[in-house]
Amino acid sequence: MREPRRILLLSASAGAGHLRAAQALELACQRAYPRAEVKHVDTLELTPRPFRKLYGEKYLEVVNKAPELLGILYDRTNRPPRHPAGERLRLLVERLNTRPFVKFVREFAPDVVCHTHFLPEEILAHQARKGRLNVPQAVVVTDFEVHRFWLHDGVRRYFVAREDAREHLLALGVPPERVRVTGIPIDPVFAEPRQRDELRRRHGLELDRPLVLVSCGGFGVGPIELLVEALWARLADTQLVIVTGRNETLRLRLEQRAAPSSVPTRVLGFTREMHEWMAMADLLVSKPGGLTTSEALACALPMVVVNAIPGQETRNATMLFEEGAAISGENLLTLGPRVARLLADPARLEAMRRAALRLAHPTAALDVARELGRLGDA
Repeated sequence: MREPRRILLLSASAGAGHLRAAQALELACQRAYPRAEVKHVDTLELTPRPFRKLYGEKYLEVVNKAPELLGILYDRTNRPPRHPAGERLRLLVERLNTRPFVKFVREFAPDVVCHTHFLPEEILAHQARKGRLNVPQAVVVTDFEVHRFWLHDGVRRYFVAREDAREHLLALGVPPERVRVTGIPIDPVFAEPRQRDELRRRHGLELDRPLVLVSCGGFGVGPIELLVEALWARLADTQLVIVTGRNETLRLRLEQRAAPSSVPTRVLGFTREMHEWMAMADLLVSKPGGLTTSEALACALPMVVVNAIPGQETRNATMLFEEGAAISGENLLTLGPRVARLLADPARLEAMRRAALRLAHPTAALDVARELGRLGDA
């Protein structure tokens, strides 16, 4: 097989998961094709600031202030539009704001393009239909269910998280040969084995005390302080590690509040060692984003689902509950007791670990990278 010369990975910074999936693929493609030029581009960085602010920054604002609106939008846009004129207007606005992006793609002249967000996919699908672009395109769906926005004519390969997503695409008329069940791409480092006790010693954690890892997501959104207070109130025999992502204000506030707590607590900001913290943990308390969920599954780490964004994340949570890999922690009044009971039940925790491992695809990024090489050679 001829190696591709140029691989283009396209994401959009509307939430952290799309970027992280593309970053994982960038690492995997560099390993699989060391002589190729692999480029990851955040599509929104090539759009005018007003459009970028509306599309990316406003998303996080809605997540924090009115997440129920996202659930309504998710459901209403997951079916054919009632008014095609409105759909055409939306596409026109996007195309007018993404001309520099289209120009960049043409000049880079990739052998294969892979999308981890539907915005660039939609734009390039239009270019392909107009005969202005002739390059194999692939799509990585970054949640466990497929939304209508991911579907476009001309996509040569869909990479999905599980068999149900594949069946969904087939029912919508996508040819079977275009769909692969690979899991969601995560950093290849999650596929490497690790010794929990050795990691705990290195990070200065107690070996025998249960470790609860609290992940606030890439941008630290949601009522995190109330959540942590609920855990502190009931987990006296536990140690906590809280990861606030890029929300530095939240990190500083939690550090101040953690000082008088009787529960040993460490507060981290953005970290590149999430694979190690997950390997050390007994339980993860987190939003069920597609990437975080996939990383936890790769570490056989049971989850307590909190602050799920209505729409894709609530569907991710449903999958985890059905498969026995997570419990709900949405009710903050009962969160502490539920977590305490779970930690006191080793048999149940072990069953959840086995369930997580059944769902895991730790080599997803490398599997997708190899398939992209075959597409680029076609």
